[in-house]
Amino acid sequence: MNTDKIAEYSEAILEWTIAFIPKIILALLILWIGLKIVQRLSKAIRAGITKSGIDKEMVGFLSSIIDLVLKFIVILIAAGIIGFEVSSLLGVLAAAGFAIGLALQGFLGNFASGITIVFFKPYKVGDWVEVSEKFGRVTSIQIFNTIIETPGSKTLIIPNGKVTDNIITNFSTIGRIRLELEIPIGYEESFPKIKKIILDALGDYDKILEPSKTQVGLVSYDSHNIVVSVRPYIQPDDYWEATFSIHEQIKTAFNQHGIKMAYSEGVELGPIGA
Repeated sequence: MNTDKIAEYSEAILEWTIAFIPKIILALLILWIGLKIVQRLSKAIRAGITKSGIDKEMVGFLSSIIDLVLKFIVILIAAGIIGFEVSSLLGVLAAAGFAIGLALQGFLGNFASGITIVFFKPYKVGDWVEVSEKFGRVTSIQIFNTIIETPGSKTLIIPNGKVTDNIITNFSTIGRIRLELEIPIGYEESFPKIKKIILDALGDYDKILEPSKTQVGLVSYDSHNIVVSVRPYIQPDDYWEATFSIHEQIKTAFNQHGIKMAYSEGVELGPIGA
């Protein structure tokens, strides 16, 4: 009796295997070919969207969504070949998606924020912005993140949800930024004299916008020096060039007028009797 049942089960497994393995092989083949086709289609679609003249940030965003949708369709086709009921599978995926959505609220929030950024355009690729207290140029707007390159060549990956939850300052829309440079000066120096020297030195510098609005003021008193703040307006693209040049011009002007910049002094102690 047991032998008959074992033989019956073995025969059933063999029949199932013979019937099912070709479906698996076909499904894997469809999946492999389908994903290859999707890869080429995605490249062609991206090229077409780019040629249409649509905004650069929209190109990457739409291409990513289309790529995901096409891959999902290929997976559904492969699942249908194996024998899964697509309608039932969609129901399961919907339920799973709801559960996963609760667990991944941050990701979904970043996705929704990405859509908001793309369509309402608080900034675009190439703009100089301050987001979440980080300053830099926008190099990419992705589905979940915004990529920013700082003047110090650091790449910042900021979640889109964090972007839309904070104040965004778009300096490219404004057309200018205000540098904030701090210079230590000795207490013995006259501030009115220093202020005049700085303003005269920077008055003809062509990278400064509206020189008459350049601010020079005392911002703090340290133990060894006073701190003078110099705040000129410049174009965002001139950030580093202007920063270096302004420091150089101020130092040159101080040398010409005999102004000494403050620095910490120390006393070196050696062995007694040395």
